[in-house]
Amino acid sequence: MSEFSRELIGRSGYDLEGFASAYDGARPSPPAVVLDVLERCAGGRPRLVVDLGSGTGLSSRAWSDRADRVIGVEGNPAMLAIARDATTAPNVSFVEGYGEATGLDSGTADIVTCAQSFHWMDPHAVLPEAARLLRPGGVFAAYDYDVVPVIEPRVDAAFARVIDVRWDARERLGLHAGSSFWPKSQHADRIRESGLFAFVREVHCHGELVADGRRIIELAHSLGGPSDIFDGQAPELNEAADELAALALELLPEPRSMLLGYSIRLGIMAD
Repeated sequence: MSEFSRELIGRSGYDLEGFASAYDGARPSPPAVVLDVLERCAGGRPRLVVDLGSGTGLSSRAWSDRADRVIGVEGNPAMLAIARDATTAPNVSFVEGYGEATGLDSGTADIVTCAQSFHWMDPHAVLPEAARLLRPGGVFAAYDYDVVPVIEPRVDAAFARVIDVRWDARERLGLHAGSSFWPKSQHADRIRESGLFAFVREVHCHGELVADGRRIIELAHSLGGPSDIFDGQAPELNEAADELAALALELLPEPRSMLLGYSIRLGIMAD
């Protein structure tokens, strides 16, 4: 079943040289409020957090001071290499693998997360593995941030256009993203339909970070894969990206507060 995720990685461009490093510098780590929600649902400080689809380790390292042990599971070797190089916390480690076959011990995890990654996976294969890993009362969480940040209305609108144009180009060229098959808006439905969890719900919150125009441009470039995957067949995307870059540099010359909305889809195991 890992063929689904393997094919997505192959056509995403996330394994192209240099992209993983740029991704790690541009993407946000989860804010404390997201971890607060998961810790509260798990009943306190977790002994073990397993982070499926951990990418470059941004979502795994966030737990380093809040969990006894963290294991990130990632199937993209380029992302995994950055994660290992960037992580110095001794209680955070990574294994190469896919979310439906981690090879980790059963019933040992307090929290299993998919941070901006569940749409890269076949939920019918991954949810049983997550349930196997969790102890009684443990928490599964698929959480995502809104891809369009809130920082300046004109920049926000230009950012949204880049996302829309990129999506349309991917669909037109058959470079389908994971969310084409498993939309993020349906994550809670997939968790509920699995029948593996005693309680399922959604929680919404937001995080705040500081960004300037350059950071906004880098964030936009990190979403949906590098432009190389379009092989020159999406000139409209270059136009949208250039428009965003011009606005962001003009209107955000200095760092300012930026908000990102988060949606957390929770599945809690029976005690």
